[in-house]
Amino acid sequence: MLDSKNADVWLVGGGIASMAAAAFLIRDAGMPGRRIHILEELGLAGGCLDGSASPTQPGFVTRGGRMLCEEVYQCLWNLLDSIPSLERPGLSVRQEITAFNDEVRTEAHARLIGRGARILDARHYGLDGHDRAELTRLLATPEAMLGARRIDELFSPHFFASHFWQMWRTTFAFQNWHSAIELRRYFLRFLQEFPRMHTLAGVRRTPFNQYDSIAVPLQRWLLGQGVDVRFGHRVTDIDFDQADPARRRATRLHVLTAQGGQAIDLAAGDACLVTLGSITADATYGSNTEAPPLVRDRRDGAWSLWETLARKADDFGRPHTFFNVDDNKWESFTLTMNGRALLDRIVGFSGNQPGTGALMTFVDSAWLMSLVVPYQPHFPGMPPDTYTAWGYGLFIDAPGNHVAKPMSQCGGREILDELLHHLGFGDIRAVALASTDVTPVMLPYASAMFAPRKPADRPRVLPEGAANFAFLGQHVELPDDTVYTVEYSVHCAMHAVYHLFGVDKPIPPIYQGLHDPQVGLQALAAAFS
Repeated sequence: MLDSKNADVWLVGGGIASMAAAAFLIRDAGMPGRRIHILEELGLAGGCLDGSASPTQPGFVTRGGRMLCEEVYQCLWNLLDSIPSLERPGLSVRQEITAFNDEVRTEAHARLIGRGARILDARHYGLDGHDRAELTRLLATPEAMLGARRIDELFSPHFFASHFWQMWRTTFAFQNWHSAIELRRYFLRFLQEFPRMHTLAGVRRTPFNQYDSIAVPLQRWLLGQGVDVRFGHRVTDIDFDQADPARRRATRLHVLTAQGGQAIDLAAGDACLVTLGSITADATYGSNTEAPPLVRDRRDGAWSLWETLARKADDFGRPHTFFNVDDNKWESFTLTMNGRALLDRIVGFSGNQPGTGALMTFVDSAWLMSLVVPYQPHFPGMPPDTYTAWGYGLFIDAPGNHVAKPMSQCGGREILDELLHHLGFGDIRAVALASTDVTPVMLPYASAMFAPRKPADRPRVLPEGAANFAFLGQHVELPDDTVYTVEYSVHCAMHAVYHLFGVDKPIPPIYQGLHDPQVGLQALAAAFS
């Protein structure tokens, strides 16, 4: 057990996992903020919790969209209960989010859209008896028996054509070839969403984008506590003393900055917590006229560091399992609408005011496009009469239904043209194209954490005998929990801090809807009726 009063802690990566760990070190382990150091390769904290001005043209961009869930996100709520809101003095960020969702409730009226811009009746999930038997079998099969099997090895074609699967897969970004283990975990964790998949009424959202609503107030609080945040610091290697397997120690960080290389030696009582991999690694941005390029050679430091560390010990994971770009890439796009012409048509079509709807998935789209209009304004300080929407495509290498090019080769206006086709908005096409800036983003590893895997492919948060180090992020192993969630990053941070520093506080248990007597079989029955 480490002494929080006399240790220095080095956090590699400035994403939500490291930020959460820093907060837990201060709040729960009693560590002075000045002894906590965050090393971030980029010039911005927050990691995947992003939202900013577009780097390629006028307008705004978010690379991804995230849903929060009341029942599941217990570690995140625990964290945000301690962070003061920037927008509502006297409230915590958690209370601010609760108040916002009490005022702006999600109840989607156009979850699925078919050919000819026809809103489908998504209340009918389309599962038959065979589908339900397959789903039940997956729930009952232990992970050890599933191994590296893919989802499409366990379900028939009829299941994949159902409304249920179209909604589930686009809500969570599953591909048919992804890990059956990860799908099973999602079913168990989010079973309470089964009866409300067609409305996503269980979704909780933030008042602004997640960067401004979560990352910014958390960073302000950390800086106010004296935390040392160093941007432009890329950790390229870590030395370990592993002579004694029962007490393995990190001893030195190798860091690259604009001034050159440097080494940071860890004293006997110091610790380092390392984020492995990245969902948004090697993300590239396009413009109205240019498609974003696809990076395949892992230029981001989070992946190259993990590759380097994995060669040092068998239980430090196997990053190559998650490197298949073609299986894991997808592309998002952000609309910046100048004026209300397109926004008002979407509102009239969907029956939802901004912030009250959910993903609108175009089930016949060759790109499997989805679109969501958040509450406006989605960014603080947005210019008057400016609005945003976000969407993504899962099948980005297929020619579009209207634009005869793969999505991956399209500029923003071509993506918008395809979207207008699926919405049936041909009569305002010229106005929409002229008044909307579209920033597409290519994400090579967007769903890499769902890749079929074996147990040793992801390292434990605390490898066997780890005395002063831990691994964080979406590519570590937390039994029963679901990756691709903010909760996962916060959960592993809490797990690492509490165990390394002997914090005598309970970690919130992993909620699973199937084991909730208020949900459980009732949710299955409602979904399968």
